[in-house]
Amino acid sequence: MSRVRRSSDWGFPRWRGYGSSRDAAQVRLCDRHGCNDPGNCPAPKSPNNPDRWYFCQKHAAEYNSGWDYFAGLDAEEAAMREAQERSDFSGFKETAHYGWTGSGDGSRSGDELRALEALGLDPDADFDAVKKAWRSRAKEVHPDVRPGDAEAAKAFQIYQVAYEVLRAAEDRREWKG
Repeated sequence: MSRVRRSSDWGFPRWRGYGSSRDAAQVRLCDRHGCNDPGNCPAPKSPNNPDRWYFCQKHAAEYNSGWDYFAGLDAEEAAMREAQERSDFSGFKETAHYGWTGSGDGSRSGDELRALEALGLDPDADFDAVKKAWRSRAKEVHPDVRPGDAEAAKAFQIYQVAYEVLRAAEDRREWKG
């Protein structure tokens, strides 16, 4: 009779050899010639084709920048396909107002982003650039410079409110920091 031998690890992995029970993980490389990064971003080879390229994130972004989903279709087919796509996924349109509507890194509120846009600045502009832009724009449309001009007065008010929003936000950041 053969005697059954009990395992000595009692279910605790720390008593086993490290990685002894694991096989090598299969990693698919990027399909771009010469790239050795993992290819974990699938990209279609052509419309209506199940075949996919597998790129790294950098090459997937490069590929997608030149991708035209409607390539090879005439205007009528493209319009029909677009209408079909929109009808199938129309439920997602309801949630569009929850997303960010502008660019930014998330450190600025929507009001701040709109104020920066009103002053013609990038979302990552610092407060010195805000002051400079506000002064130059406000000088152009100030009521003392353009008396009786309703459009200039409205533009001046917009610049003034934008500056106040950004100044209050800067004060809050300084107070917290």
